[in-house]
Amino acid sequence: MPNPRWLARANRVWINPVARRVSTWMPGLGVIVHRGRVSGSLYRTPVNVFPRGDSFVIALTYGQDADWVKNVLAAQGCVLLTRRREIALGTPRIYRDETRGDMPAVVRAILRVINVEHFLRLTPPER
Repeated sequence: MPNPRWLARANRVWINPVARRVSTWMPGLGVIVHRGRVSGSLYRTPVNVFPRGDSFVIALTYGQDADWVKNVLAAQGCVLLTRRREIALGTPRIYRDETRGDMPAVVRAILRVINVEHFLRLTPPER
């Protein structure tokens, strides 16, 4: 079960403004830059993100119905700011993994406790 919506609202108001400042350089964190489906506004959403092979995987702690996820799916991609790099990503794919195998052991344990089983995989375009 993803985190409750009230927690998402609290994060948006209090935690995200701080998280956006450190998420672009701390390991395991990043900022997804995406456009609103309706408004066309540019948004920056802090996420936990982990490189896996040629892809990046994000645990969907607020579920697959979060607005930022819908925006990335509708646009078929986004930009990821992580480790002081800007990476264009596409081919978004949501998948379910009860083992949480793409996550580091500590993160896997936390996701198990909060019952997160859905993930978003994004891949840089071929060069």
